[in-house]
Amino acid sequence: MLPYERDISRVGDRELLETGLEVMREEAAAVLAAADRMGDELVRAARMVASCSGRVVVCGLGKSGLIGRKIAATLASLGCPAFFLHAAEGSHGDLGMVCRGDVGLFLSNSGTTREVLEIVPFFRRIGCPVVAMTGRLDSPLARSADVVLDCSVRREADPLGIAPTSSTTLQLAVGDALAGMVTRLLGLKEEDFALFHPGGALGRRLLLRLSDVMAQGDRVPRVASSALVKEALFEMTHKGYGAVAVEGPEGLLEGIFTDGDLRRLMERRGVDALELPVGDVMTLSPKVMPPHKLAAEALRLMEEMEISVVLVAEEGRLLGIVHLHDLLKAGVA
Repeated sequence: MLPYERDISRVGDRELLETGLEVMREEAAAVLAAADRMGDELVRAARMVASCSGRVVVCGLGKSGLIGRKIAATLASLGCPAFFLHAAEGSHGDLGMVCRGDVGLFLSNSGTTREVLEIVPFFRRIGCPVVAMTGRLDSPLARSADVVLDCSVRREADPLGIAPTSSTTLQLAVGDALAGMVTRLLGLKEEDFALFHPGGALGRRLLLRLSDVMAQGDRVPRVASSALVKEALFEMTHKGYGAVAVEGPEGLLEGIFTDGDLRRLMERRGVDALELPVGDVMTLSPKVMPPHKLAAEALRLMEEMEISVVLVAEEGRLLGIVHLHDLLKAGVA
Protein backbone atom coordinates (compact mmCIF):
# COMPACT_ATOMS: atom_id res chain seq x y z
CA MET A 1 0.00 0.00 0.00
CA LEU A 2 1.35 3.40 -0.94
CA PRO A 3 1.81 5.90 1.90
CA TYR A 4 -0.37 8.55 0.23
CA GLU A 5 -4.02 8.65 -0.78
CA ARG A 6 -5.22 6.91 -3.93
CA ASP A 7 -8.86 8.01 -3.84
CA ILE A 8 -8.83 10.03 -7.07
CA SER A 9 -12.57 10.67 -6.91
CA ARG A 10 -12.14 13.19 -4.07
CA VAL A 11 -10.88 15.88 -6.50
CA GLY A 12 -13.45 17.42 -8.85
CA ASP A 13 -12.79 18.04 -12.54
CA ARG A 14 -12.81 21.85 -12.21
CA GLU A 15 -10.32 21.80 -9.33
CA LEU A 16 -8.14 19.31 -11.18
CA LEU A 17 -8.10 21.40 -14.35
CA GLU A 18 -7.16 24.53 -12.42
CA THR A 19 -4.24 22.66 -10.85
CA GLY A 20 -2.88 21.77 -14.27
CA LEU A 21 -3.36 25.27 -15.64
CA GLU A 22 -1.69 26.80 -12.61
CA VAL A 23 1.36 24.62 -13.17
CA MET A 24 1.55 25.86 -16.75
CA ARG A 25 1.09 29.50 -15.69
CA GLU A 26 3.78 29.23 -13.03
CA GLU A 27 6.27 27.70 -15.44
CA ALA A 28 5.49 30.34 -18.09
CA ALA A 29 5.98 33.08 -15.49
CA ALA A 30 9.39 31.65 -14.59
CA VAL A 31 10.51 31.77 -18.23
CA LEU A 32 9.22 35.31 -18.74
CA ALA A 33 10.92 36.54 -15.57
CA ALA A 34 14.23 35.07 -16.74
CA ALA A 35 13.81 36.66 -20.17
CA ASP A 36 13.45 40.06 -18.46
CA ARG A 37 16.61 39.74 -16.37
CA MET A 38 19.05 38.06 -18.76
CA GLY A 39 21.35 40.12 -20.96
CA ASP A 40 25.05 40.22 -21.79
CA GLU A 41 25.78 36.95 -20.01
CA LEU A 42 23.51 35.10 -22.47
CA VAL A 43 25.30 36.76 -25.40
CA ARG A 44 28.70 35.80 -23.97
CA ALA A 45 27.58 32.20 -23.50
CA ALA A 46 26.23 31.98 -27.06
CA ARG A 47 29.43 33.41 -28.58
CA MET A 48 31.50 31.04 -26.46
CA VAL A 49 29.50 28.05 -27.72
CA ALA A 50 29.49 29.18 -31.37
CA SER A 51 33.24 29.84 -31.42
CA CYS A 52 34.11 26.56 -29.75
CA SER A 53 36.82 24.73 -31.71
CA GLY A 54 35.92 21.42 -30.06
CA ARG A 55 32.64 20.15 -28.67
CA VAL A 56 30.12 21.52 -26.22
CA VAL A 57 30.15 19.16 -23.25
CA VAL A 58 26.81 19.39 -21.44
CA CYS A 59 26.95 18.03 -17.92
CA GLY A 60 24.31 17.46 -15.25
CA LEU A 61 22.73 14.94 -12.92
CA GLY A 62 19.17 13.88 -12.17
CA LYS A 63 16.45 16.03 -13.71
CA SER A 64 19.01 18.64 -14.77
CA GLY A 65 20.88 15.84 -16.48
CA LEU A 66 17.79 14.90 -18.48
CA ILE A 67 17.41 18.51 -19.61
CA GLY A 68 21.12 18.55 -20.43
CA ARG A 69 20.71 15.59 -22.74
CA LYS A 70 18.07 17.46 -24.71
CA ILE A 71 20.20 20.62 -24.92
CA ALA A 72 23.16 18.61 -26.24
CA ALA A 73 20.93 16.89 -28.80
CA THR A 74 19.51 20.24 -29.97
CA LEU A 75 22.97 21.80 -30.40
CA ALA A 76 24.21 18.75 -32.31
CA SER A 77 21.18 18.89 -34.62
CA LEU A 78 22.17 22.45 -35.51
CA GLY A 79 25.67 21.46 -36.55
CA CYS A 80 27.28 22.51 -33.27
CA PRO A 81 29.15 19.40 -32.05
CA ALA A 82 27.89 18.55 -28.57
CA PHE A 83 27.46 15.56 -26.30
CA PHE A 84 26.09 14.88 -22.83
CA LEU A 85 28.45 13.89 -20.03
CA HIS A 86 26.79 12.20 -17.05
CA ALA A 87 28.28 13.86 -13.98
CA ALA A 88 28.65 10.65 -11.99
CA GLU A 89 30.23 8.77 -14.91
CA GLY A 90 32.50 11.71 -15.63
CA SER A 91 34.42 11.31 -12.40
CA HIS A 92 34.81 7.58 -13.08
CA GLY A 93 36.60 7.69 -16.42
CA ASP A 94 34.33 9.46 -18.90
CA LEU A 95 36.32 12.68 -18.54
CA GLY A 96 38.66 11.08 -21.06
CA MET A 97 36.15 12.23 -23.71
CA VAL A 98 36.84 15.90 -22.88
CA CYS A 99 39.58 17.68 -24.82
CA ARG A 100 41.20 21.08 -24.99
CA GLY A 101 39.08 23.33 -27.14
CA ASP A 102 35.82 22.03 -25.67
CA VAL A 103 33.35 24.20 -23.76
CA GLY A 104 31.61 22.94 -20.63
CA LEU A 105 27.92 23.69 -20.04
CA PHE A 106 27.03 22.66 -16.48
CA LEU A 107 23.46 22.39 -15.16
CA SER A 108 22.63 22.34 -11.47
CA ASN A 109 19.68 24.14 -9.94
CA SER A 110 21.26 24.26 -6.49
CA GLY A 111 24.78 24.78 -7.81
CA THR A 112 25.98 22.40 -5.10
CA THR A 113 25.57 19.00 -6.75
CA ARG A 114 28.66 17.12 -5.59
CA GLU A 115 29.15 15.01 -8.71
CA VAL A 116 28.97 18.09 -10.93
CA LEU A 117 31.39 20.11 -8.79
CA GLU A 118 33.90 17.27 -8.74
CA ILE A 119 34.55 17.45 -12.49
CA VAL A 120 34.59 21.22 -12.94
CA PRO A 121 38.28 21.44 -11.86
CA PHE A 122 39.26 19.14 -14.73
CA PHE A 123 37.79 21.61 -17.23
CA ARG A 124 39.62 24.45 -15.53
CA ARG A 125 42.89 22.50 -15.54
CA ILE A 126 42.89 21.84 -19.29
CA GLY A 127 41.70 25.36 -20.12
CA CYS A 128 38.12 24.68 -21.18
CA PRO A 129 35.75 27.60 -20.49
CA VAL A 130 32.76 26.83 -18.28
CA VAL A 131 29.17 28.08 -18.57
CA ALA A 132 26.92 27.44 -15.57
CA MET A 133 23.14 27.25 -15.58
CA THR A 134 22.13 27.44 -11.94
CA GLY A 135 19.42 28.81 -9.70
CA ARG A 136 21.89 30.19 -7.16
CA LEU A 137 24.35 32.89 -8.15
CA ASP A 138 26.29 32.48 -4.88
CA SER A 139 26.77 28.73 -5.30
CA PRO A 140 30.11 26.94 -5.73
CA LEU A 141 29.21 26.15 -9.36
CA ALA A 142 28.49 29.80 -10.13
CA ARG A 143 31.74 30.94 -8.52
CA SER A 144 33.78 28.50 -10.62
CA ALA A 145 32.21 29.42 -14.00
CA ASP A 146 33.31 31.91 -16.65
CA VAL A 147 29.68 32.75 -17.48
CA VAL A 148 26.69 32.25 -15.21
CA LEU A 149 23.14 32.05 -16.51
CA ASP A 150 20.64 32.84 -13.76
CA CYS A 151 18.06 30.04 -13.84
CA SER A 152 16.49 30.83 -10.48
CA VAL A 153 12.72 30.50 -10.08
CA ARG A 154 10.27 31.96 -7.58
CA ARG A 155 8.94 28.50 -6.78
CA GLU A 156 8.52 25.10 -8.33
CA ALA A 157 5.19 24.74 -10.12
CA ASP A 158 3.92 21.46 -8.67
CA PRO A 159 1.26 21.63 -5.90
CA LEU A 160 3.87 20.82 -3.25
CA GLY A 161 6.37 23.32 -4.61
CA ILE A 162 9.26 20.86 -4.43
CA ALA A 163 9.42 18.75 -7.63
CA PRO A 164 11.71 20.09 -10.40
CA THR A 165 9.15 21.72 -12.70
CA SER A 166 9.63 25.47 -13.12
CA SER A 167 13.39 25.08 -12.73
CA THR A 168 13.74 22.38 -15.40
CA THR A 169 11.36 24.20 -17.75
CA LEU A 170 13.52 27.31 -17.43
CA GLN A 171 16.71 25.32 -18.02
CA LEU A 172 15.18 23.90 -21.18
CA ALA A 173 14.08 27.34 -22.37
CA VAL A 174 17.52 28.85 -21.75
CA GLY A 175 19.11 25.94 -23.59
CA ASP A 176 16.79 26.54 -26.54
CA ALA A 177 17.62 30.26 -26.42
CA LEU A 178 21.33 29.42 -26.64
CA ALA A 179 20.65 27.07 -29.55
CA GLY A 180 18.67 29.76 -31.38
CA MET A 181 21.44 32.30 -30.87
CA VAL A 182 24.05 29.83 -32.10
CA THR A 183 21.93 29.24 -35.21
CA ARG A 184 22.10 32.97 -35.96
CA LEU A 185 25.82 33.15 -35.29
CA LEU A 186 26.65 30.17 -37.51
CA GLY A 187 24.37 31.38 -40.32
CA LEU A 188 22.61 28.02 -40.50
CA LYS A 189 20.23 27.56 -43.44
CA GLU A 190 17.49 25.00 -44.09
CA GLU A 191 19.77 23.13 -46.46
CA ASP A 192 22.46 22.88 -43.75
CA PHE A 193 19.92 21.68 -41.20
CA ALA A 194 18.76 19.00 -43.62
CA LEU A 195 22.26 17.52 -43.79
CA PHE A 196 21.95 16.51 -40.13
CA HIS A 197 18.43 15.08 -40.58
CA PRO A 198 18.57 12.85 -43.67
CA GLY A 199 16.09 10.36 -42.26
CA GLY A 200 12.38 10.68 -41.59
CA ALA A 201 9.86 13.24 -42.70
CA LEU A 202 12.03 16.19 -41.70
CA GLY A 203 14.86 15.10 -43.95
CA ARG A 204 12.52 14.41 -46.84
CA ARG A 205 10.87 17.80 -46.47
CA LEU A 206 14.17 19.65 -46.47
CA LEU A 207 16.21 17.58 -48.91
CA LEU A 208 13.89 16.52 -51.71
CA ARG A 209 13.92 18.64 -54.84
CA LEU A 210 11.27 18.77 -57.53
CA SER A 211 13.54 16.74 -59.79
CA ASP A 212 13.30 13.92 -57.21
CA VAL A 213 9.50 13.74 -57.12
CA MET A 214 8.22 15.00 -60.48
CA ALA A 215 6.71 12.81 -63.18
CA GLN A 216 8.72 13.07 -66.38
CA GLY A 217 9.00 11.60 -69.85
CA ASP A 218 5.91 9.77 -71.10
CA ARG A 219 4.18 10.22 -67.75
CA VAL A 220 3.80 13.98 -68.27
CA PRO A 221 0.40 15.03 -69.69
CA ARG A 222 1.11 17.35 -72.64
CA VAL A 223 -0.54 18.41 -75.89
CA ALA A 224 0.20 20.90 -78.64
CA SER A 225 -1.67 24.18 -78.59
CA SER A 226 -3.32 23.16 -81.88
CA ALA A 227 -4.87 20.04 -80.32
CA LEU A 228 -8.61 19.99 -79.69
CA VAL A 229 -10.08 20.15 -76.20
CA LYS A 230 -11.32 16.55 -76.57
CA GLU A 231 -7.72 15.44 -77.23
CA ALA A 232 -6.53 17.36 -74.20
CA LEU A 233 -9.28 15.72 -72.16
CA PHE A 234 -8.13 12.26 -73.28
CA GLU A 235 -4.51 13.06 -72.34
CA MET A 236 -5.58 14.51 -69.01
CA THR A 237 -7.67 11.45 -68.17
CA HIS A 238 -5.05 8.97 -69.41
CA LYS A 239 -2.20 10.47 -67.35
CA GLY A 240 -4.36 11.10 -64.27
CA TYR A 241 -3.02 14.50 -63.21
CA GLY A 242 -6.22 16.50 -63.67
CA ALA A 243 -4.32 18.88 -65.93
CA VAL A 244 -2.41 18.93 -69.20
CA ALA A 245 0.51 21.16 -70.20
CA VAL A 246 0.07 23.00 -73.51
CA GLU A 247 3.11 23.50 -75.75
CA GLY A 248 3.59 25.77 -78.75
CA PRO A 249 4.91 24.89 -82.23
CA GLU A 250 8.55 25.11 -81.07
CA GLY A 251 7.97 22.93 -78.03
CA LEU A 252 7.93 25.81 -75.55
CA LEU A 253 5.46 25.78 -72.68
CA GLU A 254 2.55 28.14 -73.37
CA GLY A 255 -0.09 27.27 -70.82
CA ILE A 256 -2.05 24.68 -68.87
CA PHE A 257 -5.54 23.24 -69.21
CA THR A 258 -7.07 21.78 -66.06
CA ASP A 259 -10.20 19.87 -65.18
CA GLY A 260 -11.46 23.09 -63.62
CA ASP A 261 -10.94 24.92 -66.91
CA LEU A 262 -12.86 22.15 -68.66
CA ARG A 263 -15.84 22.36 -66.27
CA ARG A 264 -16.10 26.11 -66.64
CA LEU A 265 -15.78 25.85 -70.43
CA MET A 266 -18.50 23.19 -70.66
CA GLU A 267 -20.83 25.34 -68.58
CA ARG A 268 -20.45 28.16 -71.11
CA ARG A 269 -20.25 26.27 -74.42
CA GLY A 270 -21.66 22.81 -73.78
CA VAL A 271 -20.37 19.82 -75.81
CA ASP A 272 -19.27 22.16 -78.61
CA ALA A 273 -16.35 23.12 -76.39
CA LEU A 274 -14.74 19.76 -77.10
CA GLU A 275 -14.06 20.82 -80.71
CA LEU A 276 -12.21 24.03 -79.82
CA PRO A 277 -8.40 24.30 -80.06
CA VAL A 278 -7.04 23.96 -76.53
CA GLY A 279 -4.66 26.84 -77.20
CA ASP A 280 -7.68 29.17 -77.39
CA VAL A 281 -9.07 28.21 -73.97
CA MET A 282 -6.01 27.28 -71.93
CA THR A 283 -4.82 29.19 -68.85
CA LEU A 284 -1.85 31.34 -69.72
CA SER A 285 1.13 31.82 -67.41
CA PRO A 286 0.76 28.56 -65.43
CA LYS A 287 2.52 28.08 -62.11
CA VAL A 288 6.00 26.88 -63.04
CA MET A 289 9.03 26.06 -60.92
CA PRO A 290 12.56 24.95 -61.89
CA PRO A 291 13.65 21.39 -61.02
CA HIS A 292 16.24 22.45 -58.43
CA LYS A 293 13.61 24.02 -56.15
CA LEU A 294 12.75 22.18 -52.93
CA ALA A 295 9.61 20.06 -53.03
CA ALA A 296 8.55 21.85 -49.84
CA GLU A 297 8.44 25.12 -51.80
CA ALA A 298 6.06 23.55 -54.32
CA LEU A 299 3.83 22.45 -51.45
CA ARG A 300 3.83 25.98 -50.06
CA LEU A 301 2.87 27.36 -53.49
CA MET A 302 0.06 24.85 -53.86
CA GLU A 303 -1.35 25.79 -50.47
CA GLU A 304 -1.13 29.53 -51.15
CA MET A 305 -2.65 29.35 -54.64
CA GLU A 306 -5.11 26.52 -53.80
CA ILE A 307 -3.93 24.42 -56.74
CA SER A 308 -3.04 20.73 -56.95
CA VAL A 309 -0.37 20.63 -59.68
CA VAL A 310 2.80 22.55 -60.51
CA LEU A 311 4.62 22.31 -63.82
CA VAL A 312 8.40 21.90 -63.75
CA ALA A 313 10.20 23.73 -66.52
CA GLU A 314 13.48 25.39 -67.35
CA GLU A 315 14.17 27.97 -70.06
CA GLY A 316 10.56 27.62 -71.21
CA ARG A 317 10.74 23.86 -71.79
CA LEU A 318 8.54 21.46 -69.87
CA LEU A 319 10.50 18.90 -67.82
CA GLY A 320 7.88 17.40 -65.57
CA ILE A 321 4.80 17.81 -63.43
CA VAL A 322 4.22 17.47 -59.69
CA HIS A 323 0.84 16.71 -58.11
CA LEU A 324 -0.04 17.19 -54.47
CA HIS A 325 -0.40 13.42 -54.22
CA ASP A 326 3.25 13.03 -55.30
CA LEU A 327 4.30 15.20 -52.37
CA LEU A 328 2.09 13.23 -49.98
CA LYS A 329 3.57 9.96 -51.21
CA ALA A 330 7.11 11.31 -50.77
CA GLY A 331 6.34 12.36 -47.20
CA VAL A 332 6.81 16.07 -47.89
CA ALA A 333 3.27 17.04 -46.99
